[in-house]
Amino acid sequence: MKAVEIKELSVADLQERIEAEKANLNKLKVTHAVSQIENPQNIKKARRDIARMMTILHEKMNK
Repeated sequence: MKAVEIKELSVADLQERIEAEKANLNKLKVTHAVSQIENPQNIKKARRDIARMMTILHEKMNK
């Protein structure tokens, strides 16, 4: 998800999206631990998306 798309979301939507992405990341990690996943780069992408969303959330909260 791109930063421009994230900035358009409201604070509540952003918080919901972060929780959903964290759940997805945990699912990916468990799946990867049990058996090899098709594209391990998805874990890296999910982590970075969560960090990007949290950064923008903190920016919105501090304004």
